[in-house]
Amino acid sequence: MTKTDIRPVKLPPEKAAAAAHALTQVGSYLAAHQDLAVITVTVEDGEREPLALPREAVELLATMLAHLGAGRAVSVVPSDAELTTQQAADMLNVSRPFLIGLLDAGEIEYRTVGTHRRITASSLLQYRVASSKPSGPIRSSTRHSVTSSRTTRTSHPRSSTVSAP
Repeated sequence: MTKTDIRPVKLPPEKAAAAAHALTQVGSYLAAHQDLAVITVTVEDGEREPLALPREAVELLATMLAHLGAGRAVSVVPSDAELTTQQAADMLNVSRPFLIGLLDAGEIEYRTVGTHRRITASSLLQYRVASSKPSGPIRSSTRHSVTSSRTTRTSHPRSSTVSAP
């Protein structure tokens, strides 16, 4: 198995501003040339050399520039990359034990390699999308309420709400 490097790249503020400026140029070009499947970029390094890029690669570059320009860190992970449980937990910003609970509950697909679990990046993204959708009403068997004279607290495994009567 090839080790997947998911370390994020975050630009210092002066480079983030350059990324934001580059985004405006790339975005304008993409908007003005929506019919092009291949984008030709001229690289000026001594001599001018044209570089042909698939439109999808330039659109991905624009997405990365948007995040980097906003000061956010970016990682590029192939959808079929197999992640360790620690890498997957880091990507979801949860603890490894919490992730193991999600795996054991069947909420995220994984495979085992010997005694180790491996999660594909696409399975992780499917979980992230599914978990970010608003869920239906909470079943009474999975919640409990604590009532005092001033406050009602309803707890659920993923959320907590406090309200005054």
